[in-house]
Amino acid sequence: MIYLDHNATSPLRPEALAAVTRASAIGGNPSSVHAQGRAARAVVEDAREAVAKLAGARAQDVIFTSGGTEANALALYGAVYGALEAEARITRIFVSAIEHPAVLANAAAIAERIAGVRTAEIPVTADGIVDVEALRVMLREGKGRTLVCVMAANNETGVIQPLDQIAKHVRDAGALLLVDAVQTAGKIPLAFDADYLVISGHKIGALEGTGALIVKEGAPLSPLVSGGGQERGKRGGTQNLAGIASFGAAAAVAASRADIPRQTGLRDRFESEIARRWPEAVVFGAKAPRLGNTSNFAIPGVTAETAMMALDLDGICVSSGAACSSGKVHASHVLKAMGLSDEIAGGALRASFGWNSESSDVDAVLASLDKLVSRARSRVAA
Repeated sequence: MIYLDHNATSPLRPEALAAVTRASAIGGNPSSVHAQGRAARAVVEDAREAVAKLAGARAQDVIFTSGGTEANALALYGAVYGALEAEARITRIFVSAIEHPAVLANAAAIAERIAGVRTAEIPVTADGIVDVEALRVMLREGKGRTLVCVMAANNETGVIQPLDQIAKHVRDAGALLLVDAVQTAGKIPLAFDADYLVISGHKIGALEGTGALIVKEGAPLSPLVSGGGQERGKRGGTQNLAGIASFGAAAAVAASRADIPRQTGLRDRFESEIARRWPEAVVFGAKAPRLGNTSNFAIPGVTAETAMMALDLDGICVSSGAACSSGKVHASHVLKAMGLSDEIAGGALRASFGWNSESSDVDAVLASLDKLVSRARSRVAA
């Protein structure tokens, strides 16, 4: 099996697996005061330190969650309700057109459920970069405090957003900034001036079901789940000890970003070969700064659905730029926001490299695509 879908889930790192084994042997509840409870608590706090270092934050600002989706929901709802309690009501939520559904759906739900809150979409350029000038105008022209939501890098195209510019406009307007950094953790430095920063364990080689919200000191936040006071009262419920241990171990390895140049080399060779073999192919976001591990491309005449099936039969795991729902394939909202037609977007494939990717993986994917394109062109010629 050749796995090139690390942007969806990066397989469990050996270091994370070892941490799971050690944590599972403890058997204590991190909230208990006896020896085993204290041992479990030490694991949680060590992991918190590692995740904080990865995020360039303080350990006391890290709130563990069940993943990126919960962390984004906690940031959105927590900011709106927290600001209301602080008598600094948020009336507007600006969301970039290319955000992950975890942000888009929760922002829309808040606008439906909470009177006086509305959402607006921040447009992007044809390269998939947030239109900073449009955001500046939006912030200036409206009334009320605003929560701005912009991901650090897009999960489909890998395009990195100009967060320094965005943060400046947000600060000048007295707004708040939520950055979904799920895809960038361990790939680029997370030195963003954000009020809320979201990362996810399984994107860096930890267990699924672990994530974190990093909250800047002074940023409003009300809990979504109250309970026994865990996570400084911001997220109730017994901590996922094994998952958090794996998160900490993976974060410690990912923080060095030592393997990113190698992954970038694999991606660049892959795209160079695509351009050589099929000059008509399109690489989405190629002119913009991108994550070194991500390639989102389309070869005219080859649909994503057909390609996914053919590659899967050859034992190759990649993703489609289209989202599947109820058995139907819809063009990616990200590529649509970039102005691409349904025809082009419908052929989008994403190969995302990771810690266990090899040069031979590139060769295998190219060989499989060669067969697929040849068959497609033979049918057209016939």
